[in-house]
Amino acid sequence: MHCQPKYQGPVYIWLKNKQICLLCDESTDTPQPICTACETELPWLGEQCQICALPLPMAGLTCGECLKRPPAFARVVTPWRYGFPVDSLVSRFKHNGKWPFGRLLAELLAQSLLHRFIEDLPRPDALLPVPLASQRLRQRGYNQAAMLAHWLSEILHIPWDESVLQRIQDTPPQQGLDAQARQRNLRHAFALTPGAPVAGRHLALVDDVLTTGATAHALARLLLRAGARRVDVYCLARTPKPGAPD
Repeated sequence: MHCQPKYQGPVYIWLKNKQICLLCDESTDTPQPICTACETELPWLGEQCQICALPLPMAGLTCGECLKRPPAFARVVTPWRYGFPVDSLVSRFKHNGKWPFGRLLAELLAQSLLHRFIEDLPRPDALLPVPLASQRLRQRGYNQAAMLAHWLSEILHIPWDESVLQRIQDTPPQQGLDAQARQRNLRHAFALTPGAPVAGRHLALVDDVLTTGATAHALARLLLRAGARRVDVYCLARTPKPGAPD
């Protein structure tokens, strides 16, 4: 008795399958579906604030806002400025359900984090996605931060937990608000799940884009008050200061 069907044609070799770049549609031999040329042209974040990753003109500096009002989180880790084409990829992933773009960016972020772990960044105990408002979750059908945390967890071998943080108030959208208005908008918006494993742990919040850091600050403060040892922020991109040159 033969279990395998007879087939004389060429066998598909998965490991030698060439990827197609999601940005230019050219074939590529890289592990991710992006060619070397397109990856090089992404808006990589250079000199930045040592805490919030705000783009700065020189390395090794801390921005004025972090000096004046230190955030609750210890460090923001992100590979890109929020500029073309990353802004378009994030928007299409977040608002149009183009998940391959999100997966690509998550894989590149994971590679960046692996390099940082080798250098000086301590590995967290768990990844916590920023929770989405219930109404927005029903409308969109998915939480992009949870998807990013799941993909990062697979590559980094760090557990992720979507149940620790809850958004208990549906607040107006943050777009168009300044830092102080964002903070007021987020008061009492989040809560911890009773019995959530937080005390003594190093945790990393996961989100798509960090703008003023108000959401990350509110969540980090909540976690630290519950006994977390340290809170970092991992995101795809950091917006520059309004009016700053590209």
